[in-house]
Amino acid sequence: MPVVVVESPAKAKTINKYLGSDYTVLASYGHIRDLPAKNGSVDPDEDFAMTWEIGHSSRPHVKAIADALKNDNELILATDPDREGEAISWHLEEALRKRRAIKKDTNVSRVVFNAITKAAITEAMQNPRQVDQPLVDAYLARRALDYLVGFNLSPVLWRKLPGARSAGRVQSVCLRLIVERESEIEAFNAREYWSVKAQLSTPRNQEFEARLTVLGGEKLDKFSLENSTAAELAVQAIQSRDLSVARVEAKPASRNPSAPFMTSTLQQEASRKFGMGAKHCMNTAQRLYEAGYITYMRTDGIDMAPEAVQGARDAIEALYGKDYVPGKPRIYKNKAKNAQEAHECIRPTDMMRKPADLKVTEDDQRKLYDLIWKRTLACQMEGARLERTTVDIASGDKQIELRATGQVVMFDGFLRVYEEGRDDQVVDDEDGKRLPQIMQGEAMAKNAVSPEQHFTQPPPRYTEATLVKRMEELGIGRPSTYASVITTIQDRDYVRKEKNRLFPEDKGRIVTIFLVNFFRKYVGYEFTANLEEELDDVSAGDRNYKNVLARFWKDFHAAIAETSDLRISEVLDILDDALAPQLYPPREDGADPRVCPKCGTGQLHLKTSRSGGFVGCGNYPECTFTRPITGEGAEGEEKLLGEDRGDEIWLKSGRYGPYLQRGEVHPQSKEKPPRANLPKDRNKKPLPGWGPDEITLEKAVTLLTLPRIVGEHPDGGNIKAALGPFGPYIMHQLPTEAKPVYVNLKELVEVLEIGMNHSVELLAEKRANPGRGRGSAAKALRELGEHPDAGGPVNIMEGRYGPYVKWEKVNATIPKEIDVKDVTMEQAVEWITEKAGKKPTKKKAAAKKKTAAKKKAPAKKAAAKKTKDD
Repeated sequence: MPVVVVESPAKAKTINKYLGSDYTVLASYGHIRDLPAKNGSVDPDEDFAMTWEIGHSSRPHVKAIADALKNDNELILATDPDREGEAISWHLEEALRKRRAIKKDTNVSRVVFNAITKAAITEAMQNPRQVDQPLVDAYLARRALDYLVGFNLSPVLWRKLPGARSAGRVQSVCLRLIVERESEIEAFNAREYWSVKAQLSTPRNQEFEARLTVLGGEKLDKFSLENSTAAELAVQAIQSRDLSVARVEAKPASRNPSAPFMTSTLQQEASRKFGMGAKHCMNTAQRLYEAGYITYMRTDGIDMAPEAVQGARDAIEALYGKDYVPGKPRIYKNKAKNAQEAHECIRPTDMMRKPADLKVTEDDQRKLYDLIWKRTLACQMEGARLERTTVDIASGDKQIELRATGQVVMFDGFLRVYEEGRDDQVVDDEDGKRLPQIMQGEAMAKNAVSPEQHFTQPPPRYTEATLVKRMEELGIGRPSTYASVITTIQDRDYVRKEKNRLFPEDKGRIVTIFLVNFFRKYVGYEFTANLEEELDDVSAGDRNYKNVLARFWKDFHAAIAETSDLRISEVLDILDDALAPQLYPPREDGADPRVCPKCGTGQLHLKTSRSGGFVGCGNYPECTFTRPITGEGAEGEEKLLGEDRGDEIWLKSGRYGPYLQRGEVHPQSKEKPPRANLPKDRNKKPLPGWGPDEITLEKAVTLLTLPRIVGEHPDGGNIKAALGPFGPYIMHQLPTEAKPVYVNLKELVEVLEIGMNHSVELLAEKRANPGRGRGSAAKALRELGEHPDAGGPVNIMEGRYGPYVKWEKVNATIPKEIDVKDVTMEQAVEWITEKAGKKPTKKKAAAKKKTAAKKKAPAKKAAAKKTKDD
């Protein structure tokens, strides 16, 4: 019987179910051969001859395939339908021929299918072919290039930059993107600007918001109001004039769905909506593919097979009705100029299979399938029909004009199923707001006019989604490489991921600056993209891959030889100059930023160690001053408070404010010395007596002892006292408890002085009354009575940051100097009014506002026709 070989056992199991007992289905478990990690595996002097080696773990699988072929004379290579899959088939055939497992009469064929379904596999078996040599050549070229870059450039890094681990043809360019974005953020100077918004009311007491667009008869741009004075003058100009509706314009608009998923867009959307990393996304998609639920997940294609389009249209009609099915199918074409092998988009194999129908155990598989299923249906649905409304409100003298915008969804179309996420959400998306009924010529009442301060924002750090998108735009890498490249730079400790954002580590910065200075061409975006295009030409059979390798190697080899002759000190001097703006920013007092702040005589200089780069004093070992390139202590401001138990106690200034440190950073160690932040109040300001100018050695040593162990609880486990982001607290966990119990302390001194008896008492009280759960009402400290103007109870509540006055949805802080027992209703109403920014309306008026009918006047144009919220 024919021997069918695929990559994974899961895929083999699914295929075996469709092929039946007439076939032997075996797995290769991925690539069986690779280039040995030693010099000479790719030999440029021998026409780039490549030496392959079967991996130790792959030998049993190759043997199993060879043994199966002893009794069968047909080998069917059914690996994945892309360049890597073609390479695995080529490797298998080559290795089996060397073992003489393939005889002269053995029929060897290659079959590909984009989905693991019975129909797709049956069709593939009826259309066998031979291994596609141009695709294999493209694989060989990429593998040889990656080897030549990595194996020749990485040793240069090891010798010149201790601690640097590797460089790569694509990974180094990807790292450069992240490092350069960080440099942009650090060099960014925020610019202040102001805007003015007004809360207006229609004659029907319906409230809406409008923003100032014209002042003094002149149209405002973003920076027209540069400061608070200009903004206050604008507020006065609005408040001193009567306003009426000058124009109401309602325009029909439409939105069309996004194209179906390809690899990069799937990774981007999974990151946006689930925080799923590129590698995790691809692993999850791989399992869905192998189970037969989706089509192949490594593709640049966005086109859909005709039968899939029809299946989607049928599913849309069955699930949502005929109104959601467009008259003609939507056709999507690739926009990428260098798309690789043409594959179908990523879609479900059965459009009627809902996420709930999947037989999977992992929730992430169901979530990802749900995303793919909805995107696929949405891409074949009717567009959404909207009505976008713009209302201009002006003063009689035309000196002032405000604008309100909003939209109404007339027909939701594809939005009923799916809407694409955004990489960086718009904080104030005015177009998405719903406007009340507004008539041209109507007078508008001003409820409140308020200025708002803004600052321009630096470009955001990359997420995995935005990084993949940027690499795709630049033509760097391919769908099959994005996940592994992003994973590699994190594994090398060049980049760290925090809150889904990518931050360059000092080691990554040093490597990037080194490569940009000595190998600029090879980490150039255009060069890398052009090389990718050449490799695509190889896969299309339009270019000889050895010619591509020869041209690349000629210049690259010369650059390697030139850099190898440089001494480490020469390299560090060049890097020190290149990083000078970040390493040595000007000091406020005008002093030389390179002078050591510790000894006052040594010059600061860039140094390297196995843990990365750092800045150190040139008077070492007499002066031991060091600081990191970025992060805490990078600014270099520090003060020696004294010594304790042989350690120097320092007050330092970091990116996030002042902090204390015991001892110095040891460049050869990754461990940080003990540190402690200065205690702050709820407004993130230093507590009285604990500011940077008030910290003494005694206070510093005390803070550096935290968290402290108060003692052992009678029922077991230590009680600890510590400082947290919300102030001082004690914590304790019983052996029977799943998580610790925390009790907030009111005063900082308590965390330093609290004893066992008081701690046990507070913990017992907290366990007996753990506090309100989510959704339950808070208990009032005092009930002041009904609001004298608008009704509704006014109470004094206990909050995390102290007592406050609560009325309906308004929470007003009680000034610290006022005791809760002395608060009067008159004071409470004043604080509530100030917090709300306007006087509370009467209750009856509020009720009228909610129930007012939105009827359209026959002679005037209404901004909105619906009476229900979307």
